[in-house]
Amino acid sequence: MSDAADSQQGYQVLARKYRPATFVDLVGQAAMVRTLKNAFQADRIAHAFIMTGVRGVGKTTTARIIAKGMNCVGPDGTGGPTIEPCGLCEPCIAIAEGRHVDVMEMDAASRTGVGDIREIIDSVHYSATSARYKIYIIDEVHMLSTNAFNALLKTLEEPPEHVKFIFATTEIRKSPVTVLSRCQRFDLRRIEPEDTIAHLRHLATLEKVEISDDALALITRAAEGSMRDGISLLDQAIAHGAGETSVDQVRAMLGLADRGRVLDLFDLIMKGDAAGALAELSGQYADGADPMAVLRDLAEITHWTSVIKITPEAADDPTVTPDERARGTDMATRLPMRALTRMWQMLLKSLEEVAHAPNAMMAAEMAVIRLTHVAELPNPEDLVRKLLETPPTVPGGGTQGNAPGGGSTQAQGQMQTQATQPQGAGVSAIAGGGGVTAQAEPAPNAALARFARFEQVVDLIRANRDMQLLVEIEDNFRLVKYAPGRIEFQMTEKTARDLPSRLASRLQSWTGVRWGVTVVSEGGAETIAEQRDAHRNDLQAQALAHPLVQAVLKHFPNAEIREVKTDLEDPIDNVVPIDPDDVDDDWDPFEDD
Repeated sequence: MSDAADSQQGYQVLARKYRPATFVDLVGQAAMVRTLKNAFQADRIAHAFIMTGVRGVGKTTTARIIAKGMNCVGPDGTGGPTIEPCGLCEPCIAIAEGRHVDVMEMDAASRTGVGDIREIIDSVHYSATSARYKIYIIDEVHMLSTNAFNALLKTLEEPPEHVKFIFATTEIRKSPVTVLSRCQRFDLRRIEPEDTIAHLRHLATLEKVEISDDALALITRAAEGSMRDGISLLDQAIAHGAGETSVDQVRAMLGLADRGRVLDLFDLIMKGDAAGALAELSGQYADGADPMAVLRDLAEITHWTSVIKITPEAADDPTVTPDERARGTDMATRLPMRALTRMWQMLLKSLEEVAHAPNAMMAAEMAVIRLTHVAELPNPEDLVRKLLETPPTVPGGGTQGNAPGGGSTQAQGQMQTQATQPQGAGVSAIAGGGGVTAQAEPAPNAALARFARFEQVVDLIRANRDMQLLVEIEDNFRLVKYAPGRIEFQMTEKTARDLPSRLASRLQSWTGVRWGVTVVSEGGAETIAEQRDAHRNDLQAQALAHPLVQAVLKHFPNAEIREVKTDLEDPIDNVVPIDPDDVDDDWDPFEDD
């Protein structure tokens, strides 16, 4: 389990002392180990590998294990490439100690230029001195310059048979795709909490120290999937506890607030108890908790509770104690998702304020005050329902629903009228006497009362001298249904597509009330122009049927009726009809008797 570096004198940190020496010791990377094992067994070892992942998951360690596996010769010196290096032969020991002449490690963060890559290019042509393969391990390869990457491409694509490249990076997106396409890529995943806790417990046993399970869970949570971070924190916790480490000691070491007390604070905030929440925050601050850490823990609890509400199995987190799990499940059941998402957004804003505030505690207290005051705000649906259910008040006290004289349905009637009002009417909340009441806004009704018929709307357009809109309404507008504030019509082939929006906009600007203009596909009446033409044709037909007009047209064949006026006294009704057959052919109607 331990590395060959154990032979060195003096204390060695746990991360180095228990650094994995074989793939069996590598924790949480089963998929990569399976692929490499099959490749070694089938003798299909790639000429270039690239390892990527977050810090402390084993990228450089994996590169060294691969280097040892390719150069291992076994205890008897006759072995070949293997997935399980012996750790006893000279190549394995030299590689573990970092002194093998044919395994060269380079830090790309400090050697980024073309000159550094040129040294590699010049040396690859020479065979390995004592090992089977000459291996170049380049850590943080994404730090190489663009020119350095370009200089490496040709050698990386077609290296000599005795040369292998192994790259490691935490920023795979910064590596050129031309490099990635020439390498076999392995994505090392974050270590699962269960695996981290088990491995830390194993190391604590090897070191013969006592540490509680809750303390290991706290360390695992702080490590965030990085095994190296977890081992380093364990090493620090052992020194802090002097042989026996408790969860309180680990929490104090990490500068964290008590998780149970943070849950208490979260519960007080969600209940709207501002005084209790401030007292709890002050108590945690007096005990040494950092205000920023408290708010960060509140955000973490908010996120955790929201996830449990959506996926209850998320409560089965090994880093969470049974008491915390029970409390989190209970809060997820009680709290609405709207309140949790609002809490999350406000905590993100509060974290920024605390980070930049001159006094972090004052900023945290103001954040808690805001959170408690908005925790129990009703959602919009409940607020509208409450407004509609409250009967309107009348002057002199009381409500219209229980006014003296038995007028019990007036308030309900007003509410029903309000519910059927056209778009533009609304409900306004006013404070008076006994609280909040609802009453219909009178302005929209008064504005729409002048437009009981659609003809009055047309007159409004004409009065505002919008001739283009007037022509479109008269020629290309088939009315289907009309109510003050709402118009439904059918379009003709010549109707402009933006006519509904323009008509609604004009009417709103002229009346001050929003109008709903809707287009339907059928049921439209004749346009105003068609109705006008039909009426004119009907008048002309009536005029043509009159005997006097027929007599005139008989003697004046080229005459035509241009206009029929109906607003004058009709003299035709007072004229004695003349039979055209009784009139002489040489009769002149304009000749004096």
